Amino acid sequence: MKTARAAAGSAVFFALAPGVVAGVVPWLLTRWQSASTHRVAQVAGGALLAASLPLLVSSFVRFVRDGGGTPAPLAPTERLVVTGAYRHVRNPMYVAVVASIVGQGLVLGRPVLYGYGALALGVMAVFVRTYEEPTLLAKYGDAYEAYRSAVPAWWPRLRPYGER
Repeated sequence: MKTARAAAGSAVFFALAPGVVAGVVPWLLTRWQSASTHRVAQVAGGALLAASLPLLVSSFVRFVRDGGGTPAPLAPTERLVVTGAYRHVRNPMYVAVVASIVGQGLVLGRPVLYGYGALALGVMAVFVRTYEEPTLLAKYGDAYEAYRSAVPAWWPRLRPYGER
């Protein structure tokens, strides 16, 4: 897939998937109206939000640049992406989306977002297990199996994959 087409497709998918899951739905649940919350929680939430957006964007960029495709199942990568944050965790996009939902919950003091974040994580985990992992295994075989056995799905490892 041409880089410009992959970038355009990724931008559209970014707006439709994480834009809705981490933006539109939290807004619908809270109208981003704050309840009383502790300053420490707000700072922690702000830190999660500040970390999650660059992680999400850089993961999308890696799909275009290093994978030659998009995160969308309809226009997948041509190459297995195991660079950047993917060296530490297999699902950095999902981790970033859930972190942003929890971050919003902390900033706003709105527990409904914690429940929504847990629900979103559950749906993502089922999708990963039932669709993504079998699809990647079928497409990339032993390379994906080696990567999957070395890199955790949800909790980042400190030492980057591929580093000895």
